[in-house]
Amino acid sequence: MSARKKYWLMKSEPTDFSIDDLARVKTEPWTGVRNYQARNFMRQMKPGDGVLFYHSNTDVPGIYGIGEVASLPYPDKTQFDKKSKYFDEKATPEQPRWELVDVGYVRTLKRPLSLNEIREHRDALGEEFALIRTGSRLSVMPVTAAQWKLLLSLE
Repeated sequence: MSARKKYWLMKSEPTDFSIDDLARVKTEPWTGVRNYQARNFMRQMKPGDGVLFYHSNTDVPGIYGIGEVASLPYPDKTQFDKKSKYFDEKATPEQPRWELVDVGYVRTLKRPLSLNEIREHRDALGEEFALIRTGSRLSVMPVTAAQWKLLLSLE
């Protein structure tokens, strides 16, 4: 019996890496996660899991595309690179602190689902939907199958 597919929302600033960038390169390591809870979510990811690609810190924050997890988690090499903004002096190759997964491009949404539009469906998405919970700032968060289906139905 295979594990059930899981779903995730992953945030990126479009000036750093956008859905258009992912469409161009097809697969990209999701580097730079430096929050333990977000890292722990990435540790649960499996190839084939669905990803809602969210643009944050932009004029119209929202979901802009769909990706999928394309690898099992592995150490994020940027933690060892002293020139990287993601360098972590406490991490070593023998005891890495940060992991990542590769994310593959599936498609760009026909139209972005803005954060404001997503908030309009707060009741249907439920309290556990972290994106619209006050104070939630994680760059990686789980999405239920029902939330995934609802969000994509808005497209």
